[in-house]
Amino acid sequence: MMDMPMPMSNCSMNTMGMQMNFFWGKDVVILFHGWPDNNLGMYILSLAFVFLLAVAVEVLSVSPAVKPGSSPFAGGLSQAVVYALRMAVAYLVMLSVMSYNLGIFILAMAGHALGFFFIKYRALVLAARADASNNAPKKTEDNNPSNANPLQEYNLKQESRIF
Repeated sequence: MMDMPMPMSNCSMNTMGMQMNFFWGKDVVILFHGWPDNNLGMYILSLAFVFLLAVAVEVLSVSPAVKPGSSPFAGGLSQAVVYALRMAVAYLVMLSVMSYNLGIFILAMAGHALGFFFIKYRALVLAARADASNNAPKKTEDNNPSNANPLQEYNLKQESRIF
């Protein structure tokens, strides 16, 4: 059997318009044809947009707390909606990074890092508050005549967890 050479295609990588290596510059297409349209102001706006999308991915990674006594269907549905939104935003960031523009890549990574920092910082602050309240002297019945319901205290703690 004889090896036959493959015919050359009429399309080359240069005519397809897809950059296949990282590059610097404002002349890039991000998500939509004609955006940012080789305009420096629009390029800066697209950098900010991708940065905020990356922050949003990390913020949405914290599932909303399901309140005790709520319907399991409603709780599951709310978490599924947040998950779907997070995945859609994550795919938009991924497609933006696939433009191979270094500015987009760097700001996407910075957005993910800042969003992760916000979430972890908030968790540490809430843990420190909970630790401080657990180490506070216990109130006696004389100091606390209202005798707050433990379920109400639990609900307040759960509501403070929501971002």
